[in-house]
Amino acid sequence: MARHKEFNRDEALQKAMEVFWARGYEAASINDLVGHMGINRQSLYDTFGDKHALYLQALDRYREVEGRKMFALLERPGSVKKALRQLFQGVVEGSFCDGQRRGCFMGNAMSELAGRCKETAAKACNNIAAAEEAFYRALLRGKKAGEIKGGRDLRAVARFLYSSLQGLQLMAKATRDRKTLEDVVKVTLSVLD
Repeated sequence: MARHKEFNRDEALQKAMEVFWARGYEAASINDLVGHMGINRQSLYDTFGDKHALYLQALDRYREVEGRKMFALLERPGSVKKALRQLFQGVVEGSFCDGQRRGCFMGNAMSELAGRCKETAAKACNNIAAAEEAFYRALLRGKKAGEIKGGRDLRAVARFLYSSLQGLQLMAKATRDRKTLEDVVKVTLSVLD
């Protein structure tokens, strides 16, 4: 008789995401994962597949949970400039609150695996496209509202903003210098003036 699963799949996946986010793919051992997930090895393999399959599912979970927060901020009514400032400033603030200084899990995946793992690269490219589109829609709204001046290629600005956000998150993992990070935010957002 098959044994009934005694854990919540979504909660276990969330916990796996936390391990990969904090440690990266290579440094996260199966023991780290099962220990944090609160499941045994066989349950991990039966439910999620191998470590690599679990990692890819964790990337999907990250985009679903963390990406939704960014998209909601960019899509809410009101000032687009204010929303963008809040997004970028949130990275600065978060870097001084997050004791782990994890950065962006998707950005971490891009730097660690995307160059040698086509599945990770595909997930990263899909995430980039979705984020770019969210920035672009926000910029269009800002332009229609007269908040953002015309004359710039808004698609290129959206790409620049996403790239800058990733760079800021990467820098925030290493530096404790708030002024450095705030300078990046200031110069990045000056593209909207």
